[in-house]
Amino acid sequence: MRVGILCSRVRVEEKLLFAAFEAMGISPLRLDERTIAVQVGQYLPEVDVVLERSVSTGVGLVAAQLLEAAGIPTINRYETAAVCADKIRTTITLERAGVPQPRTEIALSAEAALTAIERIGYPAVLKPPVGSWGRLLARVNDRDAAEAVIEHKTVLGGIGHQVFYVQEYIEKPARDIRAFVVGTETICAIYRSSPHWITNTARGGAASNCPVTPDIADICHRAAAAVSSGAGGVLAIDLLEDPARGLLVCEVNHTMEFRNSIDTTGVNIPERIAWYVLESVGVLA
Repeated sequence: MRVGILCSRVRVEEKLLFAAFEAMGISPLRLDERTIAVQVGQYLPEVDVVLERSVSTGVGLVAAQLLEAAGIPTINRYETAAVCADKIRTTITLERAGVPQPRTEIALSAEAALTAIERIGYPAVLKPPVGSWGRLLARVNDRDAAEAVIEHKTVLGGIGHQVFYVQEYIEKPARDIRAFVVGTETICAIYRSSPHWITNTARGGAASNCPVTPDIADICHRAAAAVSSGAGGVLAIDLLEDPARGLLVCEVNHTMEFRNSIDTTGVNIPERIAWYVLESVGVLA
């Protein structure tokens, strides 16, 4: 079995994944996306399956398309990654599947954005349609703040600021939940706690173990199945605890970091990913 790992930068996560495969007797081939310059349909690295771990969302999506065009399966599949990479597509997909999530509105002009925010009510959260690590999020508490943020986005320009993704603010208990899904099984989860409303560990949130309850397993299974058309994948699902409605899916991530969650949960996440990659191509039953 020949396994490729697509990555230009070998972070801690990629080192752990290489080690997990090697412990199973497989030496993965590193595929550096920066070296790819090929005719469509002719990108044929000598591998049977590729685990996509690019730090660039856009580059990873293109590489997955090139690989799949040449008949090489990727984890995650391009279609799954494309849904997760775009918050609007994720929201629409979850809505169609009936998966609970915060109320969200999409606006295509500054004036429409202000209307959407006031319809949702203050405070509201503005997010870029594409982004990660909790960057460029804004909680607007009143009309003055909303007008200021909207003006800044309008003046900055660029495709990321032309579409306004507006979400209701959830009064969560100073934490959120990140659940790790392999296939459609939730293998473990962490609480991310912070006095700040943004609880991402990349922004200083503290990780602690979160037991995988039947409710967490159910909503994550439904979300993973929705974004992958039932195929599953390697995903991280962010959940918010709403006092009235229970668990809500906030985001679904397709190239998550996990270095701080292995000891926290006691689950060997890279090993579980490696097993899933091999199972996906029929090597393991």
